[in-house]
Amino acid sequence: MTATNTQSRPRILLPEKVSPDGIALLAPHFEVDSRIGLSADELLALIPEYEGLIVRSETKVTAQVLQAGKKLKVVARAGVGVDNIDVPAATAQGVIVVNSPAGNIVAAAEHTVTLLLATARNVGRADASVKEGKWERSKLVGIEVSKKVLGIVGLGKVGHHVARMAKGLGMQVMAVDPYASEDLARQAGVTLLPSLEDLLPVVDWLTIHTPLLATTLDLVGEGQLQKMKKTARVLNVARGGLDVFTSEPPTPDSVAAVLSKHPKVIATPHLGASTVEAQENVSMDVCTQVLEILRGGLPTSAVNAPIILPEEFRKLQPSVALVEKMGRLYAQHFGARGKGGMMGGRTFELRYHGDLAAMPNTKPLFAALVKGLVSVLSDSHVNIVNATLIAKEKGFTINETRSQDSKTYANLVSLRAYDENTAAGQHQVIEGYASQKRLYISKLDRFNASFPPEGTLIVLHNYDEPGKIGGVGTVLGGYGINIRFMQVASLDEDARDEGEDKKGVEALMILGVQSSDGKVSESVLEDLRKSEGVLNVSLVQL
Repeated sequence: MTATNTQSRPRILLPEKVSPDGIALLAPHFEVDSRIGLSADELLALIPEYEGLIVRSETKVTAQVLQAGKKLKVVARAGVGVDNIDVPAATAQGVIVVNSPAGNIVAAAEHTVTLLLATARNVGRADASVKEGKWERSKLVGIEVSKKVLGIVGLGKVGHHVARMAKGLGMQVMAVDPYASEDLARQAGVTLLPSLEDLLPVVDWLTIHTPLLATTLDLVGEGQLQKMKKTARVLNVARGGLDVFTSEPPTPDSVAAVLSKHPKVIATPHLGASTVEAQENVSMDVCTQVLEILRGGLPTSAVNAPIILPEEFRKLQPSVALVEKMGRLYAQHFGARGKGGMMGGRTFELRYHGDLAAMPNTKPLFAALVKGLVSVLSDSHVNIVNATLIAKEKGFTINETRSQDSKTYANLVSLRAYDENTAAGQHQVIEGYASQKRLYISKLDRFNASFPPEGTLIVLHNYDEPGKIGGVGTVLGGYGINIRFMQVASLDEDARDEGEDKKGVEALMILGVQSSDGKVSESVLEDLRKSEGVLNVSLVQL
């Protein structure tokens, strides 16, 4: 029995080493298979059985692998670069790609400074000569780095950290980065220059910390080297195709292999992130993201989706859960009522109020609505990568809008649905809000409400007449169904003003129910529909 339960859990493949703490984080929830050293063919054969894949720098996650991984929901790179992952192919497959952009910042910066000092004091040549039994002090005279100029190309997180350490060594630091903040640079004691051409002639060391882009490809060549001082040193510590060794290890007799043997070159394997602390940091970071994604949460460092800052992540989480439930409620309630519940041709307006209206990234809310709407119709896996594509495939449109009006709640969400045949003022409406980690639906169609969207709900559309509650209770009692909570939702003022059916004022009765076998049969719903004054009944599973 235990084995069956284990095998039914989502599976995660680890073809490279991941820290024990990271594995321990995942193991209680998923089947984690560590298969270090897989060949490309073996990976291709195994990947169809897995929902998650965690790699470092050696495993090549190709388009072929991603297409074979029909169950894949997330590929995680325990590190910064994702050049070993076909990100466009992952996006096309709806697979989230995450990495750890901050986990090895300190390690990468320290490695840069290590190389800087090694070139200043000829550490590589000195060590090699001693190992050969030589003692060549006079040939290995170095220079001091204090009061020298360090030029940084790319003043991102690693570049900033290098700058701070260089200032601690007494160096003068200059940088080139068209996207850098002048205020942050000034605070770090860094002088920003307009261009690389201005930087090259004045530096004693040049260090490169940029990703591989069209604008950074072949950034430093013969022409740039000729503009530098004859005594200048270049530190090539960039990632994503700008490494000294684009092929690891360098191909024998290649330019890189020949260059690495030059006496004025200090070369190391791919060690920028190779510290115990960095390995642990990046492993824990990506394992945490994989855990969240496979449990329906949000990534914090998705490469192929908008980046969600931690503070945004915390603010959005309750509303993401709310919007998904609103989508599920719409599909089940309006579908059962026969009022255009099918999504094809529908337009949904998702309107954010209060604090939510000021959030810069609402893609997770968009995805949550799509997930909720299609959850009862198909088994499509929906996330922030493929939500727009799935909505298009299902034939509906979602428009996001923001309201600056003064609503009662700081994070109210309104959902309106209509098609080209919907008359003005006849939109289907659901409104809800999150308050102190609790979720509530505050409006359902034309009725004001306040009920939690959870568990099994029976929603009755009826005339508001005496005896209705007792009659409903009798029917449910006959089937052994308990009522956990009940609320009568009244018409809002606008609907009252429009005038109601002459038979009486309409209302909704929302019942949270629970049966001994966990099911509510169609017979129960049919008996409720037969009750006098009941216009319609829907069953909603949230």
